[in-house]
Amino acid sequence: MSRDLLIDDFLDDAGWGPAERIPMPGDASSRRYVRLRKGGERAILMNQPPGAETSACPEDATPEERHALGYNAVARLAGPDVRPFAAIGLHLRACGFSAPAIIASDYANGFLLLEDLGDDLYARAIERGADSPLLYAAAIDVLSRLHTQGVPSTLSAPGGFAMPLLAYDETALIAEAELLIDWFLPVATGTAVHADQRAEYQALWRRVLAPVLQDEAVLVLRDYHAENLLWLPERRGEARVGLIDFQDGLAGSRAYDLISLTEDARRDVPPDLARAMLERYAQSARGHDRHFDEPAFRMAAAVLAAQRNAKIIGIFTRLWKRDGKPRYPLYHPRLWRYLENDLAHPALAPLKAWFDKNIPPDRRLAAVRAVEAAI
Repeated sequence: MSRDLLIDDFLDDAGWGPAERIPMPGDASSRRYVRLRKGGERAILMNQPPGAETSACPEDATPEERHALGYNAVARLAGPDVRPFAAIGLHLRACGFSAPAIIASDYANGFLLLEDLGDDLYARAIERGADSPLLYAAAIDVLSRLHTQGVPSTLSAPGGFAMPLLAYDETALIAEAELLIDWFLPVATGTAVHADQRAEYQALWRRVLAPVLQDEAVLVLRDYHAENLLWLPERRGEARVGLIDFQDGLAGSRAYDLISLTEDARRDVPPDLARAMLERYAQSARGHDRHFDEPAFRMAAAVLAAQRNAKIIGIFTRLWKRDGKPRYPLYHPRLWRYLENDLAHPALAPLKAWFDKNIPPDRRLAAVRAVEAAI
């Protein structure tokens, strides 16, 4: 049966067959979204073709087995499975946060029918003049309260499905950081990464990540930024922040989502605002946890910011070179500014030296120059 007929059957069974269907803009994933309108009601269809990506990570897979399965398993991404979105969303709603309710599901065929939380993304609201500090403070408060909820060992989804919450482990973090040397370094230097370069790069990341991986884990939503948060001012407290992209969630450092928010790849976050939000989180943590180690937290924030920005530089280069999307390297100048600032932390001095030696500053905008030359 064709994908369109499967969608028709799913929506008919859910009572939304006659609804008007309005395709929504896509993102960098293989998921597609359609807004549905039926009288005064609205909903969102999530369409994730099960065969569109490599498989997700089995709970007990070794690093070698994960590499054999492909990148989704290595990095512990949800891949073509919609069940993690349903399970994490149910947990977030149980904690009082504004994740979309699941109206209907067909896990086997990759369909979810979701509550429509609207279009007022943080990025759009701020462009229209919304109070940026207010919105960012609300997003920080979501993280502060989420991190007091503990880490569930198992998450359940509608229909009786249960899944373990896997760790954001060394294998995943280093594989993500390697995207920079696999995709960007050849553009910058004209040659593929050498084995000794890779070995040194991996060893340096293992060293700086080691203390971060010892931290008490929280639920990491993993892509927490202004294009994935909705402003819902009619709600109260933390419920004013709509959460819509969390299917890749793992158990990891409390610093990760904070730096995803304050070092946003797609928009500038003023440095004073970023510092204020870091302090807001730290102040809350000090109040909730008398054992909160603020210097270790700030070090983890620098390490994970560097890791994330290295990853995104690699992903955005891959989207250009492999997927034919040349707009993504145009974000590189911002990402390199972030990364260079992150590498200035004393704990990252050996990694900074590696970058200065292997990708010197005058080569860091090579992808931007190549894209602009082709326009």
